[in-house]
Amino acid sequence: MDRPPHAPDRTDARRPPTRREDEVWDHSELPWNVHVGKGCVLERTRNTFARFRSTRDPGVRLGDDVRVFHGTTFSVEPGGVVEVGDRSVLAGAALMCIERISLGHAVVCSYNVTIADCDFHPLDPELRRLDAIANAPDGDPSQRPPLVSAPVVVEDGAWIGIGAIILKGVRIGRAARVCAGAVVTRDVSPGDVVAGNPASSAPPDETG
Repeated sequence: MDRPPHAPDRTDARRPPTRREDEVWDHSELPWNVHVGKGCVLERTRNTFARFRSTRDPGVRLGDDVRVFHGTTFSVEPGGVVEVGDRSVLAGAALMCIERISLGHAVVCSYNVTIADCDFHPLDPELRRLDAIANAPDGDPSQRPPLVSAPVVVEDGAWIGIGAIILKGVRIGRAARVCAGAVVTRDVSPGDVVAGNPASSAPPDETG
């Protein structure tokens, strides 16, 4: 049987199957409390704001000339606020916010970077068990134990490398560099370069 018009030729294994544009990109209106500055580029997909539930105004604020590329997600809880300064770049980062995440001017977050201001579950084993019960399909979410959060701040000009993780309460200093794959659990001084798990100052031959 002949292929329908415009159907992909699946006989060529080198050619990936195509997807319709409206299955990937989201052209709907932004949430009412997402504020976008002048000159921004926002490559928005169905996943970008799929877990955006903030009731704050703004819930997300993007400064002027911010670049938000494919793969970036804003998972923001009802009380959360995310702020991104002018000329910053998010190249596929995940921002998980229950309180506040603030990125300064000219910050670069590379692919698969995760920034989280909360663990989103208790660390105590018994409390975590109760949390799982409350979150179960037949559970009562109002019975979840309190979650611990602390704002995350990334100051102007900092660069966050591929796959790095920035955890709650951390401040990344101005012009600091976080190497690929680092797990940052405490503050990074301005201009410092950190690597590893947990992240610490990196020798010159490990900074990339």
